Amino acid sequence: MIGFAEAPLADDLAPLTELIRTRLRADAHGDMARWLAALQALPGLPVAAVTLDDRVCVSGPATLDDQARLRQALLELHPWRKGPFSLFGIDIDTEWRSDWKWRRVAPHLAPLAGRRVLDVGCGNGYFGWRMLGAGAREVIGVDPTLLFCLQHRAVNAYLRRADNQVLPLRFEELPPALFDTVFSMGVIYHRRDPREHAERLLRHTRPGGQVVVETLVITAGEPLTLPTRARYARMRNVWTIPTPRLLTDWLHAVGFRDATVVDVTPTTPAEQRSTPWMRFESLSDALDPAEPSRTVEGWPAPVRAIAVATRPG
Repeated sequence: MIGFAEAPLADDLAPLTELIRTRLRADAHGDMARWLAALQALPGLPVAAVTLDDRVCVSGPATLDDQARLRQALLELHPWRKGPFSLFGIDIDTEWRSDWKWRRVAPHLAPLAGRRVLDVGCGNGYFGWRMLGAGAREVIGVDPTLLFCLQHRAVNAYLRRADNQVLPLRFEELPPALFDTVFSMGVIYHRRDPREHAERLLRHTRPGGQVVVETLVITAGEPLTLPTRARYARMRNVWTIPTPRLLTDWLHAVGFRDATVVDVTPTTPAEQRSTPWMRFESLSDALDPAEPSRTVEGWPAPVRAIAVATRPG
């Protein structure tokens, strides 16, 4: 059985301690008891090596019985969206090949060595491990989805690192705190007011620091503003999908400088798909089978862009 120790928060985040404990109480969600039982069922295994590479990997001796218990516990935390991971020979083939996105992002980052990083909408913390692998001093991830926070705890049960934390919080709940690099990947199109989100990113970026915003974009024509309760590629809560130009305009308007779109890539079913670790519908189910350049609702199929910018100072 694995024991879980709470990692202390930095001084500027310490006021969140009680809120985080409340969010992770056994009665906080209808599935919380099952998820917590899965964490407790993780076998205690000796770690021989850790690799924070495309496949975040923990290796060490494990019997077939150990592997079976580990697989079953991890499957209780389904669905796994971001990854991939490999724990003691169990490969978690997540919905997203997040390593592909990281390869697109990494060449455009200010060096992460020694930097304090904020990852907004971090999911299960996969990108945080990649940031540590690139030399970051500390990564704070915030995501209100409790399951993702517990997936991070499952992985960190073996990595035992306090420098990549996933906090069960909305971005708006974060107290004043400054970071050298701030990531917002797959978030801004879920915000009713994208400029307010950009302003909040600015407030948490230290002077001279870098922001990285990754989002759906419209590459031809006007930005897409969806009607209330409409869906995009079967996703709820999508409000505005900008053009690449509008994305940089948002960042410049709130005070960032040198905002530049550094990558534009269509999303394909090879990058986002259903797997045994994410058995729900995925991208192929959200595209028009007769015209895959459109979603099932008739919108342009997903294309994603990455923009980087700097806070002056």
